[in-house]
Amino acid sequence: MTITQLQYVLAVAEHKNFTLAAEKCFVTQPTLSMQIQKVEDELSVLIFDRSKKPIQLTDIGQKIVAQAKNIVNEANRIHDIVDQQKGFIGGEFRIGIIPTIMPTLLPMFLNNFIKKYPKVKLIIEELNTADIITKLKTGQLDAGIAATPLDEEKIKEIVLYYEPFMIYVPQYHTLSQKSEIEISDLNIDEILMLQDGHCFRDGVLNLCKNNSIHIESKFQIESGSFETLLKLADEGLGITLLPYLHSLDLKESDKLKLKHFVEPKPAREISLIFPTNELKIHIINALRDVIAGVLRGAKAFLNVDIISPINKK
Repeated sequence: MTITQLQYVLAVAEHKNFTLAAEKCFVTQPTLSMQIQKVEDELSVLIFDRSKKPIQLTDIGQKIVAQAKNIVNEANRIHDIVDQQKGFIGGEFRIGIIPTIMPTLLPMFLNNFIKKYPKVKLIIEELNTADIITKLKTGQLDAGIAATPLDEEKIKEIVLYYEPFMIYVPQYHTLSQKSEIEISDLNIDEILMLQDGHCFRDGVLNLCKNNSIHIESKFQIESGSFETLLKLADEGLGITLLPYLHSLDLKESDKLKLKHFVEPKPAREISLIFPTNELKIHIINALRDVIAGVLRGAKAFLNVDIISPINKK
């Protein structure tokens, strides 16, 4: 069997459809089917149960696919070693970014990166942390940007910066009279939060886990949008917390409603994460350096204590 045949097997395992897998591999469907049939004939087993819709892996097929991923990744590693030796930074690079980072950090570094490394084709996906971890481990992503630490086996983390939490307090609220907010001032029952699955929500819950007065609420909402939460807060329905970079895009009138926490300010750690086999490490390092450079350049406009990039390996 060949690496190409194994790549076809992995494509069908991912998409659960021969036609779609063939499109992704840029071959005809009969060609892909024939090559997979050759692998099955050589091994004298069925990798896929074609009687099911969508197509499913057989029990032995699951084991073969797991091993095929290792083989294809190691084959790709040979190309990476050669590229690093030649000093070449290019090719396809797939990265996942969590939703509470994507709209703020990506515009800061993307243009700089593609100008500096025009031979790299970035494929960017907005994904939650769990999906990023899964795709990193299955080889569907080369890297991710997420809140850390994750403490995941086979995942490495490089800290990029620390981002404090801000509190959005409309003028009607009693906390609007305070210049700085203490964690003990917060009541979790009146905080408007992102929906389940967002790690920023988990950070807020952890921050306020002991702060509940059990105010009877007339509604319950969990949104995927900070913008929705801000509008609801302005309607008198509560307060909300934001990552610092999100606060920079607010209207000047809304910025007046922002409050800082007292020192030490609660913050989230943002890192570049990637598999421990360090495939495409030369591109990972290039991405890290561009992001760190952009953040250093932004210090003229940001509080130095708020954005603190470090090169931790």
